[in-house]
Amino acid sequence: MDNVAEKEEGKGEPCPRVDTTVRGEQPPAFFPQPGDELPTQPEKSMDPIGPWATGRVTYTPQGGLTGVRPVVDRYSVTNSGGAQWRAHNKMFFDESNENIQVAQLAISNAKRCIERTYREADKTQLESTEHLKNRANEVYRWKTELEHLISNITREIELLEAERRHVKHSLSVLTVPESIAGDFLQLRSKRLESDLIRDEVEEELTKEVALCSEVRDLFNRTREQIELQLTELKSAKARMEVDWTDKVDAYNIDSHCIKLKNDSPIIMWKPGATRFPAEQSTPSSYEHYTRESLTDGEAAKQRSENLRSTLDSIYKNSIKDLRDQATRVDIVLSKKIRLTEDVRLQLEKELLRCLYELANAEKSIEELRHSTRGLDCAMKVAQTRLADRLEHRRNVESCRDTPQFALMEEVKFLNERTSAVLAELKRAEETQSGLIKARSDLEHEIIVKRKTLYIDKQRGKLLRSFYPATI
Repeated sequence: MDNVAEKEEGKGEPCPRVDTTVRGEQPPAFFPQPGDELPTQPEKSMDPIGPWATGRVTYTPQGGLTGVRPVVDRYSVTNSGGAQWRAHNKMFFDESNENIQVAQLAISNAKRCIERTYREADKTQLESTEHLKNRANEVYRWKTELEHLISNITREIELLEAERRHVKHSLSVLTVPESIAGDFLQLRSKRLESDLIRDEVEEELTKEVALCSEVRDLFNRTREQIELQLTELKSAKARMEVDWTDKVDAYNIDSHCIKLKNDSPIIMWKPGATRFPAEQSTPSSYEHYTRESLTDGEAAKQRSENLRSTLDSIYKNSIKDLRDQATRVDIVLSKKIRLTEDVRLQLEKELLRCLYELANAEKSIEELRHSTRGLDCAMKVAQTRLADRLEHRRNVESCRDTPQFALMEEVKFLNERTSAVLAELKRAEETQSGLIKARSDLEHEIIVKRKTLYIDKQRGKLLRSFYPATI
């Protein structure tokens, strides 16, 4: 812009102005002379112009006013005098000079206008460039904040994904104590008659199954919360990424516009560039949208951090409850095993004593049987004596003497003693059957206790050994 003004300033006027004013010097002959303004001379005749003139022509200064036409021959028209001719020349010079002055003034004004316009255009362009720089800096600031928050949310999503995997792994590991407790309850349902009771071990195992179910429900709810929080984080991240992409593009466009100059090779006419689209945002709505994106992202990130902080307490409390319940199960199981072993040992001792008494009873029964056979001989002797004395004594000799009464008493005594021995034998035999039944019952009870010990000590302890550790 400045080069054109400099070129125009170097040029002068194309020719000097012709001075038409009358000054001290004599004016040119073709301009009005002194005396031309005097009153008109009397009318005089005009000589013929040439041999071809047709006659005389009279003229006066008022000829043009009165409408009197001059004489016109074939080659000339005579309608004025010399003063009019000189005045006519001056009029044309004055008119030309006036037009030249108007043109020079217009050109001068145009140059000044162009110079002022160029200066104002340069100033406006600098101001627009400064506005573009400020806007680019503002967009860059928002873009940087979005980048920082997007990076934080990305790390938060990774941490929350790890927590979700942790919860899923915990749910899979939780099946181990559930299956251990359930299998143990199923095993203990195979205990035999008298030991098939609802003891402390079964109660604690039932509590353990219920606790595992509660912990599973808690972990499922926690997983759902994590998945909802992940959805919220990803939604906020997607919104900010779209906003960040738009701001990157806007920053690149503004940076490109800042670099554009008047001599840039890529500038061109862009019809319709000055329109205002209806969907354009305002600076206030732009800032509100960006701040809303940042606020929502920060709030989602804070909620995710709070959720992760509660997960640690959930894990610790759940694991503590499970381990405490497992410890209680192990304690009552060990106590039950010790009691069952003590009962089994006492039953085995009682079985030995019962077997010993049964052997003594069998021996006593055998002796009682031999004893009854010995009394049979004495009874036979007494009855034989009585029969012989009753059958062979005759007449007066068949007397109720003392020996007969003695033999009668002996038979009576032997009958009573035999009955007593037989009663004792029967009682001994009944005692023997009772001992046999007691032995059978003791043996069965020992089998029951051994079955219980096998379930609780061998199978149960083996199952409980697979209970997962705290870690």
